[in-house]
Amino acid sequence: MDLNSESVKKVLSKYKFRDVAVEELQKVSRLHPDMKLISGTYTSSDSLQKDLLKLVGNIPVRYQGRSYNLPILLWLLDSFPFTPPVCFLRPTSSMVIREGKHVDSKGRIHLPGLHTWDHPKSSVNGLLAEMIAKFEEEAPLGTKSAAQGDDPNNLLTYVSNLSLHEGGNRLDQEVKVSVIGGGDLGIAAVLSIMAKGCVDKLVLIDMPETSTKGGTMDLEIFSLPKVEVSKDLSASAGSKVVVITANAWSDEQSYLSVVQTNVDMYRSIIPRLAQLSPKAMLLIASQPVDIMTHVAWKQSHLLPPQVIGVGCNLDSERLSHIINISLVANSTGKQAWVIGELSENKVALWGNMGPGTDQLQALTPVSNSTKPLMDRALEMLKGRGQRSWSVGLSIADIIHSIVTDKKKIHSVTTLAEYVCVSCACVLEEWFSAKGTQDELKLFHIRKST
Repeated sequence: MDLNSESVKKVLSKYKFRDVAVEELQKVSRLHPDMKLISGTYTSSDSLQKDLLKLVGNIPVRYQGRSYNLPILLWLLDSFPFTPPVCFLRPTSSMVIREGKHVDSKGRIHLPGLHTWDHPKSSVNGLLAEMIAKFEEEAPLGTKSAAQGDDPNNLLTYVSNLSLHEGGNRLDQEVKVSVIGGGDLGIAAVLSIMAKGCVDKLVLIDMPETSTKGGTMDLEIFSLPKVEVSKDLSASAGSKVVVITANAWSDEQSYLSVVQTNVDMYRSIIPRLAQLSPKAMLLIASQPVDIMTHVAWKQSHLLPPQVIGVGCNLDSERLSHIINISLVANSTGKQAWVIGELSENKVALWGNMGPGTDQLQALTPVSNSTKPLMDRALEMLKGRGQRSWSVGLSIADIIHSIVTDKKKIHSVTTLAEYVCVSCACVLEEWFSAKGTQDELKLFHIRKST
C-alpha cells in the first residue's frame, strides 16, 4: 500500500483526521499488504461528487469447500476513521451480484460492524474479518452463463481461477484433516474443527487406550456430515493436517512414566502416519507438548516445519483478550504473546507482528510502563486451566490458519535450535510446482523470534 504517492498525499491532506487515518491505513497494510490505496471521485446518493481515497483489493473467502478471491472496494470518507467506509463489491463483466442479507442489488455491502462503527474499537481489519466470515456463510457473487442467463446458484467460475497462493495454484483439492485419539480432547477437537467449517472431510481415529467411554460411539450413532470414525490409521491417508491428541496422561503415574508411555505409544503410530500423509502437517496436542513435539519430529523423519505443537497458542489468545477487552476496554493495536516452555517458565512479550512487519524486531520485552498491565493480565490468566474444549478450540484455530493460508501468527511449539519450545510463528503454506523432495515444505513456519 503506497501512502506516499502524490495523488494519495494530495487527497489525504484534506482529511479531517489525517494522522489517525494514516495510522489506521498502516494497520491495514500490515495485515492486507496486497490491498491498494488510490484516489478517486466518489459520487454520493444525492449526486454530490468529492475526491476521496479508496481501498481496492480482494478478500479470501472459503465457500462450500472451495477458496475464492472476492473483489471489493472501500471508499474512505473525509472523516475516516471516525466514520465507517462505504463498501462495495467489484463484479467483473462475467459476474452477477447475489442480492442478500449483506449485499444490495447495487453491490453495496451492509454489515453489523458498519452500523455500529465506533473507532478505535472498530477498525478496517476487523471489518474485513467480519466481511470474510459473512461471505463464507452466503456467497455475494455468482457467475453469468450464456446458456442459462444469470445463475445465482453457481459460484464464480471466474474467481475460482484466482489463486490464494503465490504461483497461481488453485486450492481445489479436498481438505482432509485427521484427529488421532478418541478421548475428550480428540472429540472436542473434532467438534471445534467442524464448527470452523474449513475442512471437506474429517477423520477421527479411535484408539482404545485413549478413548472416552461412549464418546466415539455417540459420534457414530449421531453421525455428523463430513466426519468419519475409524480404528484404522490408514483412514488418515492423504491428510492435510494430522492432529495427535492421543495421551496416556494419568494422575496415578509419575511424570517420567507418563512421558515414557507416550513415547512408546508414538513409536507405534507416528512413523505410520508420516508414511500415509508425507506432505501433511503434524499438530501435536499430547502432553507434555514440548517434549512430544520433539519426539514426533524425530520419529516421523519429516522436515522440522511440518511438525508443530499447540504450545502456548491458547495462553497467547487468552492474554491478548484479557488485556484488550477486560483491562484496556478497547484494542491496543498490539498482540500479547506467551512463548517458551508450556509451564511456569513461559514468558510474556508485546508484539504487533503481522504480514509486512519486521518479524525480527516486532517482539519486545515488557517495559516498566507496561509491566503492571501485563502482570495484572497474567494474574487474571492464572487458574483458568486448559480444559479439553478450550484446547480443542485452540487446535481448530491453528488448523483454520493452515488450511486457509491466512498467514496468521500463532505461538506454537516448534524446533528452535535443539529443543522444541513455543515461538511466535507465521503459519504459511507453500505449494510445490515440481513436487520434488527438496520442495516438500508445504507448510513453512517462519519464526518471528
